[in-house]
This record gives sequence, C-alpha cells and structure tokens, in this order.
Amino acid sequence: MHKYMRSIGFSKLNRKEIQRLVTDVVVNAPTRAYTSLDDDNIIASFSKEVAPGIGLTVVGEFDEEDNFSYDYYFPYIEPTDISTEEDVSVERHAATESYSGVFEDVRMGVSVIFYLQNMIPYIKALRSDILPMQGTTLSLSALSLDGIILMPLKKTAKDMVNNIKTSRSRAKLIMAARSGDEEAIENLTLKDMDTYTSIAEKIHHEDVFSLVDTYFMPYGIECELYSIMGEILSYELVTNSLTGEEMYRMSIVCNDIQMQLLVNKADVYGEPGVGRRYKGTIWLQGKINFP
Repeated sequence: MHKYMRSIGFSKLNRKEIQRLVTDVVVNAPTRAYTSLDDDNIIASFSKEVAPGIGLTVVGEFDEEDNFSYDYYFPYIEPTDISTEEDVSVERHAATESYSGVFEDVRMGVSVIFYLQNMIPYIKALRSDILPMQGTTLSLSALSLDGIILMPLKKTAKDMVNNIKTSRSRAKLIMAARSGDEEAIENLTLKDMDTYTSIAEKIHHEDVFSLVDTYFMPYGIECELYSIMGEILSYELVTNSLTGEEMYRMSIVCNDIQMQLLVNKADVYGEPGVGRRYKGTIWLQGKINFP
C-alpha cells in the first residue's frame, strides 16, 4: 500500500481492499485524462475524491485492444495557492511513467523537488513542443504522516517589519550571488556566520524552536520528502467519505511560500490553530498551472 494513503484517511486498508478501491476509481472516476505515448499505447489517469479536494489518482495504460492495466496509484490533496512563479524543470522517473519537478526559489534557499500531480497536461504540452511556456505558475501541496503543533513565537509589529526587510534583503543578495556577484557571495557568507554564532550562543539557555520560526530542509534519501516547520494560516477538519477517518487540512506558509497540507488527525500531536506552527515531515506534491 502507498505509504501516504494514511494521510487521506485510509489507515486500515489491506491488499484486497486496495484492489477494490483502485477498481472503483477507474470505473467511477469523475475526473479522467488521456494522452498517447506512442502509436499503440494511451496513458490515462483517473481521479476520484474522498473529501473535497482530496482523493486518489490511478495511472495506467490502454493497449491497442483498449484493455486497461493500471501501473500505480497515489493519494493527493489539490493545491489552491500560487506558491511560486519560478521556472520549473520536469524529469520522468526511471521506473514508472511518473514525473518529478524541481525549482529554485530564493525564499527557500535550496532546490526544491516535488511530485508532479498533473502529468497528463505536461505530457501533452511536451509532445506539442510548446515548452518552455511563458506564464506558468506552480501550486504546492503536501501530505504528512506525523506532526506536532507548536505555539507561535512572540513577535511585535516592529519584529514582523524587520523580518520582512531581512527576507527581502537576503533574497536580493541570493539573486546577485547567482549572477556571480562576489561581494554578494561574501555578504551572504558573513551573514550566515553571524547567524550561526548568534544561535550557538543562545542555544545554551533557550529552546531551538524559540529561535527558529520556520524551516524547510530535505529529509531522508528520497528527493520529495522534507522536514518543515511553518505557520498555520487556516485549517479545517475534513472527513474521508468512505472510512469516516478525520483529517486536518491546513494552509501553511513556510519560508514565505504558501502551500496546502493534509495530515490524519490521529497523527497530529496538539491542536491546530491560526498563528500556531506545524512541524513535521511531508511528501511534497505540485501542480503546474499552464496558462
């Protein structure tokens, strides 16, 4: 079973139940997409919701005799926010007809890899030879298997203004450093050293989560997994219509990038609240918005 089925409310399915669920999605899916891979085969994806904006996608191929065989399935949460307008590169996975995307955003500070949800539109655009396309944006979402709710840091209005100025200043320095500006590279290095020294001094008598407001870093050896901490902008409790399991759908901002996050209620320690922080590991997904 897909590890993140638990996130969308399927924590107790066995193999036979998974097979029945996959069959039901293929037969009754309200959302279907098709495109040709070659002269004989057509790849198809079938998606069915178990809660608003939350569901399961099954991907497979039709052969020349119109027989469908499914290759894989994955749970998803539909993203609703524009997370970035940076250029996105997409690569096919070696084992299956699935894709990962990567982008670099100065707000993150690292190259971010995500699992591509809408692969059929991407394949169509690729085969039509219209890529790269101007005006595309990216919306991010995430599924989580474990999380902790942390209280917010105490910040005054002046602190928030200073944080915005610092973030913008750092973004400009990173942009300049990418262009080869040696002075910007030196300034970034000095700022990082100052930050490290300041935290190293405070960590002896303060908790690390009272010093760090948000972070986004790779987790483990799989490229689409991350450990994050972000501020909760909104949240709601939703229910899987098939199993009755409850899930928290949250809109969070992490390193100034907004995304949707879904986690099973049973896997969260603490009570979500607007302004509080969510800390956990995620499987990052993304949807390219073609103009």
